[in-house]
Amino acid sequence: MTALLQTLRGQPVATRVLERALTDGHVHHAYLFDGPPGVGKELAAFGLAQALVCAEPVAHFACGTCSPCKRAVPRGEKRLPVHPDVVVLERSLYEAAQIGRKSPETQDISVDQVRTLVLARAAFRAHEDRAKVFILRGAEELSASAANALLKTLEEPMRGTFFILLSAQADALLATIRSRTQRVRFGALSDELLSELLAERGIDPEARALALAAAKGSIELALNALKQDAAGYELFVDGAIEAVLAPSFAAALSVGEEMKRLNRDDAIATLLAVGRKFAATAKEHANTQVGDLWARRFALVEQAISALHGNGSPQLVGEALFSRLRRT
Repeated sequence: MTALLQTLRGQPVATRVLERALTDGHVHHAYLFDGPPGVGKELAAFGLAQALVCAEPVAHFACGTCSPCKRAVPRGEKRLPVHPDVVVLERSLYEAAQIGRKSPETQDISVDQVRTLVLARAAFRAHEDRAKVFILRGAEELSASAANALLKTLEEPMRGTFFILLSAQADALLATIRSRTQRVRFGALSDELLSELLAERGIDPEARALALAAAKGSIELALNALKQDAAGYELFVDGAIEAVLAPSFAAALSVGEEMKRLNRDDAIATLLAVGRKFAATAKEHANTQVGDLWARRFALVEQAISALHGNGSPQLVGEALFSRLRRT
């Protein structure tokens, strides 16, 4: 097994900050990892936690092979480690009874979760006598009472206790929380790196291109675009093909009118379904004029999705797209 921090890619600044802290032996007691979803924040958090609980560190870095290192790696659907000193907080991650509540957490990370998972353990040494690491996913979802309950422990934790807050909306956190953490910024991943990551997962070139159009620098968004079920979009896809092939422009205007009724996220999902159909048709007729034609149409759908990500109007983007599709 490899040390997790060694697998972090595309984040040179964050990597440098964490590696320097480990090398110097001056790991801050509370970090705020700030950046878009799906760019490596969580991987870095568990990598840092792994280094802190490692039984046989190599120059302060995790060895990646000892029992604590292996148990610090998140696993399963909920991505939880089995190491007792690496604790994850997240809205709705636990059953209500597990955190002393009568009802589920639906809107925020409750004070009950903070009391049960953090405050109840704050005064005790780590189980394995190395470090205690609390990782808060979606830290901006801390309720006001939860954030306030966390403040004193966050400011003056027991020796060997560390907090790593993950957020895609760091400015939504209480200023008092932000002031008690060291902020580490994570940027969007480049298209080149995203394409590499998708290729390593066995994604074919056409699907990679479609995923990149929806990715916005996030491997999470790219993979979600590929996983998205096309069910429910069949009628629109059929209408899109009809609009492309119809003798008049009326069908294209009709499609644009349909997109007017969609919000941006739904419009992107709809065009992703169209793009998958176009890519499949291009692949079916590969190395022919027909295949080349549908490949060009696929590229136009990619551009339209990018326009929607840039806050383009679904109706105007749709009308422009099908006008261009008809001219190919």
